[in-house]
Amino acid sequence: MEELAIIEAPSVLGLRPSGVQDLPAALLEAGLLTGLHAVRAGRIAPPPYDPERDADTGVLNPHGIADYSVRLADAVGDVLDGGRFPVVLGGDCTVLLGNLLALRRRGRPGLLFLDGHTDFYQPSAEPNGEAASMELALATGRGPSLLTDLEGRGPLLRDEDVVAFAFRDTEESAEAGMQPLPPRLHALELDAVRASGTAAAARRVVDRLTAGTNTGFWVHLDVDVLDDAIMPAVDYRQPDGLTWHELESVLSTALAAPGAMGLDVTIFNPRLDPDGTIAARLAACLRRALSARTERGGGDRGRRV
Repeated sequence: MEELAIIEAPSVLGLRPSGVQDLPAALLEAGLLTGLHAVRAGRIAPPPYDPERDADTGVLNPHGIADYSVRLADAVGDVLDGGRFPVVLGGDCTVLLGNLLALRRRGRPGLLFLDGHTDFYQPSAEPNGEAASMELALATGRGPSLLTDLEGRGPLLRDEDVVAFAFRDTEESAEAGMQPLPPRLHALELDAVRASGTAAAARRVVDRLTAGTNTGFWVHLDVDVLDDAIMPAVDYRQPDGLTWHELESVLSTALAAPGAMGLDVTIFNPRLDPDGTIAARLAACLRRALSARTERGGGDRGRRV
C-alpha cells in the first residue's frame, strides 16, 4: 500500500491574503485523511506578503515566489526520495511552480492541469499582477526570467507535456488580452471534455501524459474547475464547471496511473464556506480519489495519521 505525504503550502504570494491560506487547515479538519494511509510531512511557511507590484517584472512578490518555490521543491523532493506520494495543500496556484521544480530536477515532467481558468496571462495583461493567473505560462517558460528560469533550469515544462483540462475561460481571457495557448499544448475545454465523456477524456489524457514524459506527471487541481453552483468558495467565480462525480472520476483515473507523481489542491477559500459544508464535500471527494492511489499496492512505509 502506497503512503501519502501531506505538505501544507499556504502561500498567497501569487494572489492576496483572502483566505485561501486557510485551505490546508480546513481540509484536514474536515477529515481529508480519514481512512487514508498518510503521514504529515510538514508546513512550508511563506515569506511576508508584499501588496506592491514589482516594478521590474510587473508581478506581485516575484522574489518571494521564486524563493518559496525552491523551498517547496525541496520538501516535495524529500517526499519522493522517501518513496511516498506528495499531496500539497495550497495556497494559491503558484505553489505549482515548486511542485514542478521538484520533478524538473529529476528530468522531464508532465502536467495534468485541472483548472477553470487557463492561467496563461502575461504580466502586462494581468490587472493586479497576480502570478496565480500566470502559473501555467511561467511553468512553460513565458514571463520574467526570475520565475521562468528557476535554478537556471529553463522552462519547467515542455508545451507538449501539458494537458489543460475542463477550463471554461476562453472568451473571458481573450477579451482581457491574455496570450494564446501555444499550439503544442493539449487543451481540452469543458465542452470538449463533456462531448467525449469525462471518464473517457481522462483516460486518453493520462495515456498521453504517461507516454510523453520520462519523469511522470503532476496533477494540479484548482477547485474552481468545479461547477460554481457547488463550489462558490473561490475568489474568481464563473458559471458552469465539473460536477463532484466528474472531478472524482478524473482524479481517480489520474492518481491511479503509475506515472502520477503528486497532487496539489489550491484556491479553495474556507472564509467563503462559513459552515464548513463545502470543505467536507471537497475532503470526501479528494479522499475517495486518493484511495485510488493508496490502493495501488506497495510496501507499508510508515504510520497512519
